[in-house]
Order: sequence, then structure tokens, then C-alpha cells
Amino acid sequence: MKWNHLPAMTLSAAVLLAGCAHGGEEKKAGPSTRAVKQGGLDARLTGYDYPFPVSTFVVEAQQQKLEMAYMDVRPAQPNGRTVVLLHGKNFSGAYWADTIELLRDAGYRVVVPDQIGFGKSSKPERFQFSFQQLAASTRDLLDSLGVGDFSVVGHSMGGMLATRMALMFPERVEKLALVNPIGLEDWKQHVPYRTVDEWYAQELRATPEGVKRYMEQNYFDGQWKPAYDALVEMPIGWMQGPDWQQVAWNAALTYDMVFTQPVVHEFPEVKAETLLVIGQRDRTAVRTGSDAAVHARLGNYPQLGRKAAAAIPNATLVELAGIGHLPQVEAFDAYAAALVGFLR
Repeated sequence: MKWNHLPAMTLSAAVLLAGCAHGGEEKKAGPSTRAVKQGGLDARLTGYDYPFPVSTFVVEAQQQKLEMAYMDVRPAQPNGRTVVLLHGKNFSGAYWADTIELLRDAGYRVVVPDQIGFGKSSKPERFQFSFQQLAASTRDLLDSLGVGDFSVVGHSMGGMLATRMALMFPERVEKLALVNPIGLEDWKQHVPYRTVDEWYAQELRATPEGVKRYMEQNYFDGQWKPAYDALVEMPIGWMQGPDWQQVAWNAALTYDMVFTQPVVHEFPEVKAETLLVIGQRDRTAVRTGSDAAVHARLGNYPQLGRKAAAAIPNATLVELAGIGHLPQVEAFDAYAAALVGFLR
């Protein structure tokens, strides 16, 4: 399957977008080349195609050697700059395919890692997950590739990691772009804590139907389209594969990281010029165990995006009306115009 985008919107000349109309023809996903075969997918996604060649980098951390998978895509006519793309929690680097092509064609070198615990990278049994650890490992990868300064784009959980990288390495991060990042609010101030074991039990109860239903309801406003099918192949393949318990355990460990390690309180310390691309329909939040009132109040992205833009010293906010958690899938043209214009 080719990772298709939906050219649903056109960016207006204004920096702040509101009330944009949908336009453009939806691209249908073709026959899947990585359809989940009988037996599912193993922990390292053997046989699961990525849009560009995948290499591995050895991460030495916490008394073990792990492998970080990554794509390093170089342009035919380089502009001398590098962009790092950081995936969300329910995704891998593969879903950045259209963004990689966009930036490569604009002259950027594009580096796209799968973080430890995700995608084609190692799924350790014991690992102290932190955004600082993931940021340090990503920095080490970039060092090994000879990358100096770079811009970083993070979606969903990747936005939390991108922010952490900007805070840890301000001398190297040229620009920071956050695409419907999670972590724009501190959930532990509103939602009861869950242990890693409780997260693990929840993961093991997940079903293929439940995964698709979650994405349909939370990401796409109850409207599933064939172009979204590629997004569920990996999680469903893992559930049907031989290493589901290993994958689920890593998912539980990273849930704990996301819940307990907010970056929102440090937004005023971000020095990099920042772009926030916020789909206004998004309501993504960690709500498990909260009461109805809290459940309804969390994940208000229109409000959260404006608060984040006010907190980050040099931030530009682009609001995409009628768009949910994945602007790079649902409204590629508007997202692409905002991103490329910002990175120039």
C-alpha cells in the first residue's frame, strides 16, 4: 500500500486558519502490499514495507545494546538543511511518507527514526523510558549521520519528544514544528494514575475492531475512508503476530512515560522558532479512569493550541478547521503549505 494523503484543504494567506472549506479529490488507497498475512507481524515488523530504505543504528543504553531503525532520505538538489520527523505513539516512521517526499523535493535531507519500543526498532523487556532518553538516542543517531543543526517536526507523542529535544539541544534545533501534539495539558493533574501493569492489561484486551473503532472515532470523527487503512495495518498485525505480549509491554511502558512526563510546563523555555499546526476537531487525551466532567473537558485542542502558542515565546499557530488528530493525512495541502513555509 502506498501511504496516500488526502488533499482536503488549501492554505489561506492568513497565518491563522479558520473556517477553511474542504476541497480536492480524495486519493484511494490501492491494493495493500503489506497486508497483514496469516500469523500477523513480529515485533520488528519483518516483511512490513516502509516507503524508503531502512537502516539500523545501535543504541547503547541502560546496560544493553538496542537497535533504532531509521530512514535517511537525501534530496537530489540539497539545500544543506536537515529535518527530523518524530512519529506518534500509535504510529511508526512509515506514516511520514508524503511528508518525506514533500521535504526531499524541497531540498531537505530527511531523517525519520523509529524510537526504541516502536516500529521496526527494538522492543526491550526492561527499559526506563523517558523523553530525555529518547532524545539523547536520537541525538546520537544524528551524530552518527554527520548531522549538525536540524529542524524537528513532531506529531502526537512525537510533539512531546520534539519539544524535549528543543529544550535539551537548543544550540542545534533550528526550528520546531508541532503537529497536533499530545501533552498540551498535564493529564496527571486531572486523571488517576494507572500502573504499568494496568496499562499492560488494557493493551492485552485490545482487539483489531477496537483499534479501528478508536481511530475512527477519535481521529476521523466517525468517518473512515480507504486512505486510512494503512494506519491500522501495523497495530492489527502485531495483535495477530507472535510477539504481541512484547509489543504490548512496550506500549504500557511508554504510556507511563507519556502520562508522567509532561512538557507543557516548560513551553516558556523553548528557544527555537515554533510552528503549531492544530486540527480543531481533535479531542485526543488520556482520560482513562476520569469522571464524565473531566472526560469532556480534556483534549480541547482549539483552546490548548492557543494556550501553547501564547506560552512558547516565538510561536506561530495555524488552526485547521474541521480537521482532527492527523492533519498530514486528512488535510495534507494545508499542512504542507504551513510546514514548508515555516521551514524556509
